[in-house]
Amino acid sequence: MDVLLDTHILLWAWDGDKRLSKARKNFLMTKDVRAMVSVVSVWEIAIKSSLGKLDLSAPLEELVASFPEFHLEVLPLRLEHIHLVRTLALHRSDPFERLLIAQARHEGMHLLTADPHFSAYDVSLIGA
Repeated sequence: MDVLLDTHILLWAWDGDKRLSKARKNFLMTKDVRAMVSVVSVWEIAIKSSLGKLDLSAPLEELVASFPEFHLEVLPLRLEHIHLVRTLALHRSDPFERLLIAQARHEGMHLLTADPHFSAYDVSLIGA
């Protein structure tokens, strides 16, 4: 099963935040799950931390360097993902959210999120 992590899920997993259940952490570590982090999430974290809207517990470079330790693969942004964004209903205006939804849909992935607004889209969701 291919699973794309929403940005907050990535941050919760990295910080050991209790909002990400132990069951979900274990689920992500199973060999049947291919856990992916979008380059869009890394971009979002970089922008929000540089604007002072997000306080990181360590440098972003350390987070990215830890991906292999957590068996996380990076999903690049492709033109097909960007084209799909144009077809999404405007339930949400956040460009990062819309790109993650488009990526999950295009790649046939499940999206792991705690954001209830994502249910407005035709994308397979897994709750945190």
